[in-house]
Amino acid sequence: MNPRRSYAAGTGLFILLGFAALAYLATQTTSLVNFDSGPSYDVTAEFANIGGLKDRAPVKLAGVRIGTVKRITLDQRSMDARVTLAISDRYNQIPEDSYAKIMTSGLLGDQFISLSPGGSPKVLKSGSLIDNTQSALQIEDLIGKFMTGSGGSKAGSSGKK
Repeated sequence: MNPRRSYAAGTGLFILLGFAALAYLATQTTSLVNFDSGPSYDVTAEFANIGGLKDRAPVKLAGVRIGTVKRITLDQRSMDARVTLAISDRYNQIPEDSYAKIMTSGLLGDQFISLSPGGSPKVLKSGSLIDNTQSALQIEDLIGKFMTGSGGSKAGSSGKK
C-alpha cells in the first residue's frame, strides 16, 4: 500500500469518526433522547416568560431528570405561558409548595425546568398547579441592565394565587 493511500484512508476514517461523535453529541445534548419514564402524572405551572423552553424539555429535581415538558400553551385570561409537566410516577412525593424555575444548561444551552422542593406535607398530584414560579432569564435584560445601569423589561418572577 503506498503512503498516499494510507493517509487518505486514515483521513477518511478520522472524518467519519468525527461525524459519528457530532451525531452522538447532538442527540445527547438535545431532547431527542428518549426519556422513558413509564407512567406519569401531569402538573401545570404558569410563567410570565418561558424564553426558549420547548416541548420534551427535561424537568429536573436536584439535577435528576424526573419528567418532561408535555405541553406549552398560552392562558388567554392571564396572558401567561401555561406549561404542563409530565412527572414520572416514581417521584410522587414532591411537596405541593415546590418552586419551578426555568434554567439554562450552560451559557447557551437548552432550557429546562428545575424544581426545588418545598416543605409542605401535601404532595403534588395529577392536575396540581405549581404556584411558585420564576420565568426564564433573558439575556437581553441582562445586557440592558449592564449597559444602562437600569432594568430592561419587568422582572421575570411570579408568585401567583
